[in-house]
Amino acid sequence: MPMLYAIISEDNSDSLNRRLEARPAHLSRLQALQDEGRLVLAGPHPAVDSDDPGSAGFSGSLVVAEFADLNAAQAWADADPYVAADVYAQVTVKPFKKVLP
Repeated sequence: MPMLYAIISEDNSDSLNRRLEARPAHLSRLQALQDEGRLVLAGPHPAVDSDDPGSAGFSGSLVVAEFADLNAAQAWADADPYVAADVYAQVTVKPFKKVLP
């Protein structure tokens, strides 16, 4: 039975330009999850306390989505264009149980 998984990613330092280059492909994969009704939320962590961090960039990302199992979630995370572009220093995938809302 499918369940939710959190994909918690930490950026490498000075990853902003690589992030921006890979962003269209990254967003396309997220849009596919949304179109399938599997995406709960997704977004970056600004490196500073601002919606628009400018040149400070981002410190990582969070995706919460439905997958068949942990292996499927990990495989999806491993294939992220941000991984290929060396944006992420570390990616953690773990089960997530939504309680609220």
